[in-house]
Amino acid sequence: MSGAPAAGRTATTARGVALEEHLRRASAGGRKLLVPYVTGGLRDDWTELLAAMVAAGADAVEVGLPFSDPMMDGPTIQEASTVALGRGTTPSSVAAELRATDVGVPLVVMTYANLVLRAGTRRFASEMAAAGVRGAIVPDLPLEESAEWEADAAAEGVETVLLAAPVTPDDRLARLCARSHGFVYGVNLMGVTGERHDLAASSAVLAGRLKAHTDKPVIMGFGISAPEQAVAAAHPADGVVVASALMRMALDGASPEQVGRRVGEFRAALDA
Repeated sequence: MSGAPAAGRTATTARGVALEEHLRRASAGGRKLLVPYVTGGLRDDWTELLAAMVAAGADAVEVGLPFSDPMMDGPTIQEASTVALGRGTTPSSVAAELRATDVGVPLVVMTYANLVLRAGTRRFASEMAAAGVRGAIVPDLPLEESAEWEADAAAEGVETVLLAAPVTPDDRLARLCARSHGFVYGVNLMGVTGERHDLAASSAVLAGRLKAHTDKPVIMGFGISAPEQAVAAAHPADGVVVASALMRMALDGASPEQVGRRVGEFRAALDA
């Protein structure tokens, strides 16, 4: 797989809520976007966690597909993946549970190239689209090798969200922004996901660079653990992803209602 996505393919009718259209509409009036994360298959009630996040004000939800070698994930998300894998979770089992879930906001899967390529790009995209997934993040699939996946995903109505790091040079940043759909995912810091006490200074710099290259929603993630950090990260951008802080609660046994209340605290801070 190489080059840019092939032209001429038309997206099929997909279930669920279209990602970029929804996020643009949500942010049009100045609302800061909130995208919480849940590990698919983490617990019997993981879709209840998802529903609680939406009820608390999530604009979209990132659903992690458990993988045994998650290069971008820190200790908490790795632990959540290990637990989910131990329960027998697979991409197909996550898709099956999502097919029975209607939350009214876009769903975005976070996965790895091994899972996509093992299934086949078109088959994987089709299975996710049938489950109502309208976006996908595949962080270990390089831009130079992602054209086939991007085209097959688009043909199924799944938008490919690309990540940009603080060290990404401007010429590559421009290409990432042009090729990303749904939103552009800005990585706050160099390293893996995880809870941090302080927001990296590189976050605001990268957000500003991204906003200079695109009018697509720019959403910042990695290391956002508290509402005040979310506010700071979202200020120069369009919103934030919150992952490890919520999965820590879920791993420690928090109920869907408790996780929902925490998401509500992030929502209230962003709206203040």
